[in-house]
This record gives sequence, C-alpha cells and structure tokens, in this order.
Amino acid sequence: MAVAAGIVVGAFFPEFGKSLKPLGDGFIKLIKMMIAPIIFCTVVHGIASMGDLKRLGRTGFKTLVYFEVVSTLALIIGLVVVNLLRPGDGFNLDVHTLDAKVSQTYLTNAHSTGKADFFLNIIPSSFLGAFTSGDLLQVLFIAVLTALAITLLPQRGQAVLHVVEEGGKLFFGVMGIVVKAAPVGAFGAMGYTVGGFGLASLNKLLALMMGFYLTSGIFVVVVLGLILKASGLPLFRYLAYIKDELLLVLGTSSSETALPGIMKKLERLGCAKSTVGLVIPAGYSFNLDGTNIYMTMAAVFLAQATNTKLDLPHQIALLLVAMITSKGASGVTGAGFVTLAATLEAVPGIPLESLAILVGIDRFMSECRAMTNFIGNGVATIAISRWEGEVSAETLRENLLQSAANDS
Repeated sequence: MAVAAGIVVGAFFPEFGKSLKPLGDGFIKLIKMMIAPIIFCTVVHGIASMGDLKRLGRTGFKTLVYFEVVSTLALIIGLVVVNLLRPGDGFNLDVHTLDAKVSQTYLTNAHSTGKADFFLNIIPSSFLGAFTSGDLLQVLFIAVLTALAITLLPQRGQAVLHVVEEGGKLFFGVMGIVVKAAPVGAFGAMGYTVGGFGLASLNKLLALMMGFYLTSGIFVVVVLGLILKASGLPLFRYLAYIKDELLLVLGTSSSETALPGIMKKLERLGCAKSTVGLVIPAGYSFNLDGTNIYMTMAAVFLAQATNTKLDLPHQIALLLVAMITSKGASGVTGAGFVTLAATLEAVPGIPLESLAILVGIDRFMSECRAMTNFIGNGVATIAISRWEGEVSAETLRENLLQSAANDS
C-alpha cells in the first residue's frame, strides 16, 4: 500500500514526491546501520557452530561453484537476449553531445575496481573499520577469521560463541524495531523515484528497461525455477512466502534492507543456520544475478546505441571481463552502474561517455537488479542446503505450508 501510494504521489505531485527523498534515504541508512553487526554475528556463529572445518570447506566450495555457474548463466542470458531484441538499434547516439561530467563520478570509481584493488580492499584498515566502511566483504573477512579463531580455542571458545549468539539476538531485536518503519521508507523512496524521473522522460530507453525486466523475469522463472523445483519447492509458492521482503526490496531499491528477514525465513524452511549464515552474506558479493544480466545487456545496448561494432570475439571478451568485475559489486557505491563502467573500461571500443544516457533510468533498473539478486540468493541457500543433505524436499514443503498458514 505504501509503495502504491508513493507511485501515486510521485505521478500527480512530482515536486512533493521529490521532497520525500529523505524518508527513503533515512530508512535505508537505519537498515545499513545494523547490517554489519548482524552479518558479523551470523557468520561467526554459523561457521564456529559447524565445529568441523572440513564441513566448512566443503560447504564453502559447493557455494562458490554454484555461484560461478549460475552467475555465468545470468551473464550469457543477458548477452543472448540483448542481441535478439537489439533495443539500441537506431539510437544513433553522438557521444560528443553528452555532458561528460554526468558520468564522471562513475568513471572515477571504476578506476578503483581493478583486481588487485578489489582484493586489497577486502582487508579493512582496522578491525572496527570494517563496521564503518560499509563494505560487506570486509565484514565477511573479519567474521571468518574470528570464527576460525573460536574453533581453535578449546573451552573458552564456547563462551565467546555464546556471547556472539546473544549479541546476534540483540541486533536482530533492534532490526525488528527499525523495520516497522518500512512502509514510511518505501513510500518516500517510490515518491521520489516517480516524481524525480517520471516514466514520460524515458523515451527510447524504455526498450532497454522492458528488455531487462523481461530477461530477469525469464531468468527467475526458468533458471531459478528449475533449481527450486529440483530442490523440491515450487517457485511461485516460494515467492509468495517471501512477498513482504520482495515489496521491501522494490520500495527501497536495495536488497540489503530485506537481508535479516530472508535469513529468518530460510531458517524456518529448515535450512541450517550455519549454511544460511554462510551463503546469504557471501551471495551479496558473489551471486548477483540481476547485476550480471544488467551488465551484459547495458554494455551491448551502448554499443548498439553508438553504432559500435561488437563481433563475437569482443562479446566473449566482454563476458569474461564481466565474470570478474561483477564479483566486486557489493563494495562500491552505485554498485551495478560502477561495475558496468569498470567492464567497459576493460573492453575497448564502447565510448565510456555513453554511460551518461543510462544515469536517468538507473534507478528503475536498480529495483529489478535488487529483486533478482535477492531471489537468487534465497534460491542458492535452499539449493546448497539440499546439496548438503541438511533438509529433505518433504520437510521444505511442509515448513513452507506451515509458515504460510502461520503468516495468514
């Protein structure tokens, strides 16, 4: 209801809608304030509770294999669809007519997304610095080190683990208070988006948007749907189960806002707490299906729009580069857009200045990116749990029906 009200206000009272931006920004800041400590406690408790480091290594390896296979599928699907639809044909964009300053911020950030910088940035400047940097990878790094240290401690480790567990309950309690403001945040975010950009101003870029939404929908229904079916759950029942979180992601254009909620719901389905604590946070950095689809589609669209010829070898090179640059998306401001800039830099030919034409619609694209990423990480957790033999298909279905009944 709040999302719908925000759309109406933004459409009919655009100036007032734009003034609502602080509501959405404030809610997202409140959520992000709690993400780092929740992730730290969850990951530490999840890994340290395993006890068996061999099991940790096995689960971690399976998780990375799954992420790489599914992420690559997303990149390939985006590449195939944009070549079939060709939404950029006839745009005939002259990059000299664009204001280079519009995309300069993203281009500057793209310079810092090299492979060496990416790995060095995983290491925080201090232990507490990881909590203030806003980089989820840094929190994951110190959480894994802390969990390993706890497992190596004989008896005192259990006492530390108990403190971490209780701390996690405290932070989830604070988050429970914060998320009660979700309707206000979603209302403000949607009011600003529609009031500030307006669908009428999109013109020819609408074809790219529709193609992206269509491709993401196909990916969710076909690829993720088949993975869920193999795991023992029907896709649309699962989506109905997480509908509250999906609406929150749609309203705020950020998948981080629904992170605590999806972790709790996956545990209620029967996924082991340790697996949830490992797969979901890692997925926010390494399993960004929506971002991957966006990157290949947007890059080829810009080539089409600027009449830049991209033959098969160039598109394969684009695919290989995107497989690397997409892995660093979580730790960069304007994630999907900046990693797109980094990808274009590594594949010569497409004018970097052409990024400016995507700035106006990036907010609309980011909502679809966030929702696809969010659904993908939930499906990944269920698939890994089934792969590990933690839960049966029957148990998943029973818990899904029971949870749905309790929610209603």
